[in-house]
Amino acid sequence: ADVVIGGVSSFGVDWFGEYVLPRVKEKVPVLTVTKGLMDTADGKLLCYPQVWEEKMRAMGRNMNLNAIGGPCTSYELVAHDQTEVAFCGHDLETLRFLKKIMATDYYHISLSTDVLGIESAVALKNGYALGIALTIGVNQKNFGLESELHFNSQAAVFGQAVKEMYKLLEYQGVCTLENITVGAGDLYVTVYGGRTRLVGILLGRGLDIDEAKAELKGVTLESLVVAERVARAVKVAAKKNILSLSDFPLLLHVDSILTEKKPVDIPWEKFTFEK
Repeated sequence: ADVVIGGVSSFGVDWFGEYVLPRVKEKVPVLTVTKGLMDTADGKLLCYPQVWEEKMRAMGRNMNLNAIGGPCTSYELVAHDQTEVAFCGHDLETLRFLKKIMATDYYHISLSTDVLGIESAVALKNGYALGIALTIGVNQKNFGLESELHFNSQAAVFGQAVKEMYKLLEYQGVCTLENITVGAGDLYVTVYGGRTRLVGILLGRGLDIDEAKAELKGVTLESLVVAERVARAVKVAAKKNILSLSDFPLLLHVDSILTEKKPVDIPWEKFTFEK
């Protein structure tokens, strides 16, 4: 093979690292579309390529791992909607090779050697997109399922989400204009379609997380995984006085809904600021 492409969900990350990667020749580039983060006991956040690289090094292998990030929903890409994404990896020549074989007149590819930055930005958006989708469900609960969309509330949470994503990328030492732009773009497209939107709406309507999962039986919910892991890391960093919990009211509220089954009560005033 010239390239191996991995499309497992977050729940297949360990399997991919333990079963698939050891069988791939070291010089063959691997390109993954899986978006997510792992948290460590000391509060660090690792992207999946980092996790796989550690596994491979432990086996004495040096793999050429690359990943795809950026705003893209699969069903729109299939329809040839104009799409711009970011390929990331440690070797620019490999990235150029991947772009050459995969770019089309509707699939446009930026290249970045900042793997942690790109991968963190596009993973964070899953948890925050759920937070924005809560407002859709809240408004449906208040005004009816067929009511028009309310964009003021969505925009307010979107702004807070980007602010918190920015601070998390700063915490990881990878906050650049390119990375936050990729993350914000991916956040935008995720709010307007897909599984994360559905679960956020159901929670906003008043269902608890167990009821929402039952409603969406069989649907893979990446947003739940990343929100819980990132919140856990933030709490550890806060105990070390590296981060402040007051900077992450949206993330912590989403986490309380998922892990403590607290009702949706978006902390609007905590989003405001004086400058």
